[in-house]
Amino acid sequence: MEISIPAFIVLSLIYFIVAHVGLYKIFEKIGIEGWKALVPFYSTYIACKTIKKSWLWIITYYIPFLGFVVWMGIIVELMKLLGKTSFKEHFLGVVFAPIYLPYIGFKEDVKFIGYEEAAKYKKSTSREWADAIVFAVVAATLIRGIYLEAFTIPTSSMEQKLLRGDFLFVNKLAYGARIPMTPIAVPFTHHSFPEWIPLVGGKKSFSEIISFPYTKLPEMGAIERNDCVVFNFPAGDTVALEAQDRVYDQLVRDMGRTQVWNKYTIAYRPIDKRENYIKRCVGLPGDKIEIIDGVLKVNEETAYQDPGVQHRYIVHTKDYELSKKVLLDKKINYEFPVQEYMNPETGAINVVDFWRSKDKTIYNLTMTEEARKKLQQFPNVVNIEQIIDKQDSTTYADLSIFPNSNLYNWTVDNFGPLTIPKKGTTVELNEKTFPIYKVLITRYELNDLQLKDGKIFINGEETTSYTFKMNYYWMMGDNRNNSLDSRYWGFVPEDHIVGKAVFVWMSYSPHPEEGGFFSRIRWDRLFTKVH
Repeated sequence: MEISIPAFIVLSLIYFIVAHVGLYKIFEKIGIEGWKALVPFYSTYIACKTIKKSWLWIITYYIPFLGFVVWMGIIVELMKLLGKTSFKEHFLGVVFAPIYLPYIGFKEDVKFIGYEEAAKYKKSTSREWADAIVFAVVAATLIRGIYLEAFTIPTSSMEQKLLRGDFLFVNKLAYGARIPMTPIAVPFTHHSFPEWIPLVGGKKSFSEIISFPYTKLPEMGAIERNDCVVFNFPAGDTVALEAQDRVYDQLVRDMGRTQVWNKYTIAYRPIDKRENYIKRCVGLPGDKIEIIDGVLKVNEETAYQDPGVQHRYIVHTKDYELSKKVLLDKKINYEFPVQEYMNPETGAINVVDFWRSKDKTIYNLTMTEEARKKLQQFPNVVNIEQIIDKQDSTTYADLSIFPNSNLYNWTVDNFGPLTIPKKGTTVELNEKTFPIYKVLITRYELNDLQLKDGKIFINGEETTSYTFKMNYYWMMGDNRNNSLDSRYWGFVPEDHIVGKAVFVWMSYSPHPEEGGFFSRIRWDRLFTKVH
């Protein structure tokens, strides 16, 4: 059941208006003129004064979402003055305030018991724990959902700016906190229960019985080019649960839809329950993107490249082989790439480590420009050459590269040109542009799009153009040759944006060759800002 934002606002108003009818009667029972419960701001002041709470309660009450925590506290304290002290009564008073507050307000045998009598009430140990846990869960859920959330970097796609094993905080207010779209969920889970939990491990941890359309709080600032942005994976609306590390659409292209559905369990996820990705926003709405021989250009100018950006190189050596330990000792940040091969018949994934040749004279390394310069100084290194995936018109199109069509032969190193859609702009629709905008028009902007006999139809009407309803962004990883990013699945809609990475609070190396537990803590990265 989807509730529109106007309906959500109306329901919220009904909740508070009817609840305040109950507060009107509760105020009268306590000896306060009932009309004071109906006056905005003044009623909060009177309520806090009545329950003998400080002015901080009044200020916090008007902070979005945190104010609901204060509201719960006010209701509970007022109910204590009427002799209502059980957990059940407090739960009903908060969750079902429009029903329960008028009920006790109009109930004749519910009376004001006085401050001294109310002060005699002492919570049991179990009640103290229950209240503390409920408060902690509510507060943490609000903070996690609206303000700040912790994330872990699981892959190398953003190295060397963000490393595998980095633990960072993401500011959700930076671009305007998104109101939870699927609010009914088990606290502290994303879309599924952890695998280690008996019976429910790996199963869905949310319900779509109530869902809200996209809306957000006022933004602190707009997304800027080169921000490190966390977003929900756009191509993650449909997933194969047994192969969640693979893009569903690519699985279908490789194996065929029938075989994918026969082999895997297929699930749908709403926007806010899709996997969280972090990439660098290299393109804003309206920007023109192009990659020429590995060099990113934005609006026909060479784009900013973070010093941590990595590229893949072929390294030729002589006399003796390279040592992983020596590279680490020399502070050369490297990555030894692996190649994945999928059997289209079985769907099995074979991983091959091809970082060096059999005679140990040729190496395949991914590293930064600084690391390349350091490695070039090794006496046994003969030559270092960057690997560029050329654009060859004589070969078949790579359908794993956006827009995943035979009409385009783009590669990860030679891509575009492509203009990022901007809200309110109109683009031409034809057989050539159809693959680029198909997903945006259908999956993100919820239209029916058809291509029939060379003609384009949107919602049953023939057209040659389309005007976008949302802004879109282009995201790329700093590890340019090992990043599943916009070059593979396209644009990121504005309603998928989660927040901005702000700082790393912990970092732990995944490389066991670096030593024991304390040796693998990257002390220089602790509490460092993500620029």
